[in-house]
Amino acid sequence: MQLGMIGLGRMGGNIVRRLMRNGHTSVVYDKDSKAVAALAAEGAIGAASLEDFVAKLEKPRTAWVMLPAGHITETTIDTLSKLMEDGDVIIDGGNTFWQDDVRRGKKLKERGIHYVDVGTSGGVWGLEVGYCMMVGGPSKAVKQLAPILDVLAPETNEQSVAAIGKRGWMHFGSSGAGHYVKMVHNGVEYGLMQAYAEGFDIFKNATSKELPEEIRYDLNLADIAEVWRRGSVVSSWLLDLTAMALTESPTLAEYSGFVQDSGEGRWTIQAAIDEAVPAEVLSAALYARFRSRQEHTFAEKMLSAMRQKFGGHVEPKSQSKTAQ
Repeated sequence: MQLGMIGLGRMGGNIVRRLMRNGHTSVVYDKDSKAVAALAAEGAIGAASLEDFVAKLEKPRTAWVMLPAGHITETTIDTLSKLMEDGDVIIDGGNTFWQDDVRRGKKLKERGIHYVDVGTSGGVWGLEVGYCMMVGGPSKAVKQLAPILDVLAPETNEQSVAAIGKRGWMHFGSSGAGHYVKMVHNGVEYGLMQAYAEGFDIFKNATSKELPEEIRYDLNLADIAEVWRRGSVVSSWLLDLTAMALTESPTLAEYSGFVQDSGEGRWTIQAAIDEAVPAEVLSAALYARFRSRQEHTFAEKMLSAMRQKFGGHVEPKSQSKTAQ
C-alpha cells in the first residue's frame, strides 16, 4: 500500500521507515523541509506543501497525521479534508482527545471521507520493535488499513484472523474509541512509572543516617532492576528501561526530576470523574508530576529517566531545579 505521512518527528518518521522496510511506499510532508529531504533520501516521496502532498497520493488516498494534539492537528486535518475526496482516509495517530475524534468523524463522514483514530504506543523503539495501536473508526476503513497496521505492529508468526489482537493492534469501535483506550493506557502508564519511581527512591534512601546502622543498606539500584527483570511478577518494559537508565547513570545526575505530563493523564482522571470511577493511584501519579515542578526527589528523576528512554522526552532545561 501507499501511505501519506504528515509530521516527521520521532514517531512519524520511524513509522514511514518501518513501512518502507516492508515494501510499502510513502509520501511525506513536514514544515521542516530538512526532515522531508532526509526521508526522501531513504526512498520516500517528498512533498513541498499539503497541496503537493495530496496530489502525489494514489486514489483512494490514505493520509496519516502525526502531530502534537491540539490546534496544529485540528487545522491540518481541516485543510487536508478540503483537499481530499470521497472514499479517502484520514488517520490521526497522535495523542488527540477522543471527543475531538467523535466530532471530526461526524464532520468528515458528511464529506464522504473516512476518519480513523489510532492511539499509538511504542515511542522511539517502534522502528525496530513495532507499535501497539489502538484503533477507532468505521470498520470498512480499518479493514482497508490492515496491511499497514500489520506491518507497523510487532512481528508475529500467528496469521489467523482470531490472532489479530495478538499482532499488536485492535479495532475497538467507532470514532474516538482508539484514542479513548490510548488515553487510559497513558493514565495507567503514569501509575506504573510512579510505583517504580517510589520503590527505587526507598532503596536509595536505605542508607539514611536516621536509620539504625545495623539496618542500613547500600544497595546497587541497577542490580535490583536487573534481577527484577528476570522472572519477577513486576517485570515489564518500563522496568527494562529503568535498568538501562540506572546502568548508564546510577545517580541519574543528568536528570533534574522535572516531569511533564502529556495531557492524557488529566483526560483519564476526567473520564474517571465523569463515570464516577475511583482512580486513586492514577490521580496520585498525576499530582506527583505536578509536584515535580516545584521540588525534585530521586523518584522524580527516575520518572524523567523513564520518559527519556521510551519516548525520547527531554526535560525543559530552563525549568530544571536542584534535585534533592
